[in-house]
Amino acid sequence: MKNYNVRLYETQDFDVWNTFISTAKNATFLFHRNFMEYHSNRFQDYSLLVFDEKKLVAVLPANRVENTVYSHQGLTYGGLVYGEKLKLPTILLLFRSVLLFLFNNKIDSLQLKIIPSIYNDVPSEEVNYALFLTEAKLFRRDTMSVLNLQKEYKFSKERKQCIRRGINNGLVIKEETNLKPFWEEILIPNLERKHQVRPVHSLPEIEKLQKLFPNNIRHFNVYFRDKLVAGTTIFVSKNVSHPQYISGQMEKNELGSLDFLYHYLITTVFKDKKYFDFGISNENNGRNLNEGLFFWKETFGTNVLLQNFYEVETENYYLLDNILI
Repeated sequence: MKNYNVRLYETQDFDVWNTFISTAKNATFLFHRNFMEYHSNRFQDYSLLVFDEKKLVAVLPANRVENTVYSHQGLTYGGLVYGEKLKLPTILLLFRSVLLFLFNNKIDSLQLKIIPSIYNDVPSEEVNYALFLTEAKLFRRDTMSVLNLQKEYKFSKERKQCIRRGINNGLVIKEETNLKPFWEEILIPNLERKHQVRPVHSLPEIEKLQKLFPNNIRHFNVYFRDKLVAGTTIFVSKNVSHPQYISGQMEKNELGSLDFLYHYLITTVFKDKKYFDFGISNENNGRNLNEGLFFWKETFGTNVLLQNFYEVETENYYLLDNILI
């Protein structure tokens, strides 16, 4: 059985890592080291590189907490990243090598939040099969509301009425690079009032990321009579546009600002993308569904896609020993 060389990421691997990410079939800009390291002070990096002799064939964006490795707690999704030419038997052996490396380094378990299939260039679910073979436990499942822009879709009557309301109120949408007004006047106050939380990204963090990834992180504000009433920060990958943050002034909901904004993004700005990902409507690690939020997204014509979270014991690497016959 072929063994692959696995080692921890080091700072001198920066360019090699990013070059590999740029050509992998199941990666987005979130796996670029510049993105991963904006919050390096919060996480103990434990990213892995997998080599076939001297050739890099896979990477695992990851962090470590005690005896568990996560891929990755600071990212929306993660998993083993590999090239398009690799076939299932090879990927099974790669995954075995990763588990064996972790086991030998006193790591008890590996947690993966699988990258949703719409973000991949081509079908890339080989690791899902490896997780089944290694008896991984599904411990969380979120429901994503996704609009397929490659097929005909219809907004509900209620959504159309809200969009017309925005038009009749003369709302104006502007793409801007200054995120501070939205962050300080709308987003932070709303999150604190509704959920007693703050944005995952601080204002300095999101400003830094926007400068590093200007084509991948775009921001749009909505104005009513020159007053800011709503906005959204969009994460843009090759196939998908995803509102990472969206919020409007509570007393201005009657303007139809959020519906007007989504309509503009879907039908104009990102109409050539394959998918528009509205994100999840779950709480309590997927065990509760915010019905009102889910319904609102559904009225734009969305369908459900699942994001799965698995935990695998590293000692189960041996379960991949005799799979190939």
